[in-house]
Amino acid sequence: MTKHADRMTSVSALMGVAVADASGQTLGHVREFAVRPPEDANHVQALVLKRSGAGRRKRMTLAAVGDLELTAAGGLRLRGEATPKQMPEEDSYLLLERDLLDQQIIDVHGHKVVRVNDVDLVWEAVADAGADPCAVRELSEGCTLSLRIAQVEVGTRGAVRRLLKGLPAATVERAAARFRTSVIPWDFVDLIDRDPSRRVKLKIEQERLEKMHPSDLADILEDLAPAERQALFTSLDEDVAAEALEEVEPRMQKSLTEALDSEQVAGIVEEMDPAAAADFLAELPDERSEAILEEMDPEERQDVEDLLEFSGDLAAGEMTTDYISLGQGALVKEGIAALRNFEGDLVTLTHIFLLDDQEVLRGVVPLVKVLLAPPEMELTELADDHIVSCDIHAKGEKVAELFDKYNLRALPVVDSEQKLAGVIYAEQVIAQLRTNN
Repeated sequence: MTKHADRMTSVSALMGVAVADASGQTLGHVREFAVRPPEDANHVQALVLKRSGAGRRKRMTLAAVGDLELTAAGGLRLRGEATPKQMPEEDSYLLLERDLLDQQIIDVHGHKVVRVNDVDLVWEAVADAGADPCAVRELSEGCTLSLRIAQVEVGTRGAVRRLLKGLPAATVERAAARFRTSVIPWDFVDLIDRDPSRRVKLKIEQERLEKMHPSDLADILEDLAPAERQALFTSLDEDVAAEALEEVEPRMQKSLTEALDSEQVAGIVEEMDPAAAADFLAELPDERSEAILEEMDPEERQDVEDLLEFSGDLAAGEMTTDYISLGQGALVKEGIAALRNFEGDLVTLTHIFLLDDQEVLRGVVPLVKVLLAPPEMELTELADDHIVSCDIHAKGEKVAELFDKYNLRALPVVDSEQKLAGVIYAEQVIAQLRTNN
């Protein structure tokens, strides 16, 4: 199949261009690009023209792209008897200049928030009804046109084009060509129902969000304006929202959840690490915190309530109750089974903890040894020679000292009877140190 000829242009290049009727008389100048997402989100349906000399209400008209043709001189005119239509009063179109330029969208691949500087468009020739599409090979006078949205410009080149808008097109393109382009294909932009601030957002399928590191997602949330931030956060699955919430600052946590009801927040909190959940709830007013706890499952609520009793500066305030513990006589195969059934964050797990009948800590087994050992071997044979632990009332400085001195990846926290109360992982210590600094 022969590829149809096309011609690249952009929103900034077409803005202000004159559109004439079949006789050559100017009807108006391009002021907007109307798209109807429910019908076709990939093409501009009509150009919005500003007519000179008309009354204020009748000044804006729509020239359907299919009624336009390119002249030999590179201008635009309506074909045959076609005429512009009155711009409807209802706000039924997505307008590229108004709704997209200068707006923030999310670059999923670059894990960052970017600003739209221009939109690249492509004039394409299309076959008339009943004609063979392969017969259309070039843009010429008389052929039917479509205007496809190709990509979003987020780099300097797009900004330069808009800065030089009004100068001859060739001059603008020569200047813009000196700068490196940065674009996001239109296929990655999903037009959503517009909120009062009229935003569009980058298409973020749930599977892409799940693959994005929570820290990257947190950075994106913090960089977005409030309206976009809230829209993105409320679109997340509970587990993804929980991971992101753990990574943002306490003030941002409040902002993201204040518009949600207690039941919605409880669903997210249940997916959080218990220690992180306790830290989050501790920052909220008592009435709000209690309302969220009331909506949580009893078992998970108890874990969080136990941690809320301790100050964040104590070991108990940093520990999590998401860990794997087994009896002293457990075998390797039981450790593997416990690992498979673990419902917490597998990424944080580094050890299995062995307890006696009184739940006193008796052994710490590195997970890597468990994975490499024979199934019938007892876990006690794989335990470290020495147990390094700390008391639930140990200060944060003491915890950091133990991690540094013994090069720990996990530190069990015990009560006055040496019963295992929780575990502190290295990432929690690092996060605490960053917060303090």
